[in-house]
Amino acid sequence: MYARAYNIGMLFVTLLLSLAQTTAYDAIVSKDGVVCANQFQDAIEVNIRSECRAMLAPIVASIRYAENGGKGREYGILHPRVKPTYRSQAGWCAATVQKHYDRWVKGGRVGEFIVSLGARYCPIGADNDPTGLNKHWIKNVRFYLTRCGGRDIL
Repeated sequence: MYARAYNIGMLFVTLLLSLAQTTAYDAIVSKDGVVCANQFQDAIEVNIRSECRAMLAPIVASIRYAENGGKGREYGILHPRVKPTYRSQAGWCAATVQKHYDRWVKGGRVGEFIVSLGARYCPIGADNDPTGLNKHWIKNVRFYLTRCGGRDIL
């Protein structure tokens, strides 16, 4: 009887730990499935420097959740050179996040990174946002950040 209770207790602890340790990859698996998560992972490895991945990959995953775009627009990238594929969207998003992080650091880390990124990634009042939804982007990315394995530390 004791061994069974111990095993159930350990299973419960393991489950809690796994929930607490959700990664950006796991968040994408939950949203889009393993195939897309593998494309997400490739986009991260190709476009985000290794020393920045743990910090920036959750932001890219949070953008996926916040944008919630349909097929070919999953990450909200509207650039005409972006192919309407999951991998292309994830890659451009990851590259944008890395480049903006580098600019933000070089500029002296003025303000919060997510706020700075939001002003560039989906500015309020943009021509391609006629209904004004961009005003919710920063709040939404912050909301999803902890669910995607990150923290709003920047």
